[in-house]
Amino acid sequence: MTAPYGERLTAAVGERGALCVGVDPHPGLLDRWDLPRDAAGLERFARGVVAALAETVAVFKPQSAFFEAYGSAGIAVLELVLADIAQAGAISLLDVKRGDIGSTMDAYAAAYLADGSTLAADAITVSPYLGVETFAATADLAEKHGRGVYVLALTSNPEAPAQQQARTAAGLSVAETVLDWAAARNTGAVPLGSVGLVVGATIEPPDLDFTRLNGSILAPGVGAQGGEPEHLPAIFGAATPLVLPSASREVLAAGPDPDALRRVAKSLADRSNAARTTP
Repeated sequence: MTAPYGERLTAAVGERGALCVGVDPHPGLLDRWDLPRDAAGLERFARGVVAALAETVAVFKPQSAFFEAYGSAGIAVLELVLADIAQAGAISLLDVKRGDIGSTMDAYAAAYLADGSTLAADAITVSPYLGVETFAATADLAEKHGRGVYVLALTSNPEAPAQQQARTAAGLSVAETVLDWAAARNTGAVPLGSVGLVVGATIEPPDLDFTRLNGSILAPGVGAQGGEPEHLPAIFGAATPLVLPSASREVLAAGPDPDALRRVAKSLADRSNAARTTP
């Protein structure tokens, strides 16, 4: 039986450091690596990133959109990448940002979280626009199979505050209702629950107490997008030990040389570890 997601994530971070590397085969990065903009170039890039960092990075976050752009051939590459991550003993966090209701959401969950699916990852991202309760069955399935779900809470894009910081009839921000739901799902879990949040590494410090989440906080935007590991305590305060910083372009642009990829990833992981333990 697969151990709970929070337990496996904690072990991976303890062994390899607190860093999530995004596997984002952006066309510009394929060009930088002198690879063709086709499925063959996609495979060499994505699998090359995982191969270079397989023994040193705790979490890989493939961005599904960059694989889907190549149709069925791209999805086949994504399946291989997820298998590579599992073989490396790392955690796969598939960035799909799905969100729907009823049987449609159940189908997404089965595709990405059920044992036996070739697209199953250790965790996925989901979008709560239709309401966090639409993920109840998804979270149940994730927990059953030792997997996790990260719900978008406070993202860094400039359009986000209009929705995420809007107030409900109860006077809470939408982001706070997401936090409340996730914290309730994680109650009693040791060392962490299976429901995490996505909170950008470049946002202004929010008026939210993330310490009660008892789950992982994925913080994308470290590196090329302007976020620095040293800034995390100012954003998350006492909840910084829960934060999983995520970097993509900062690491990927160092390729295709494997040693260069490892140097950048190690530097970010070391800085992130130090930030997470800052008093």
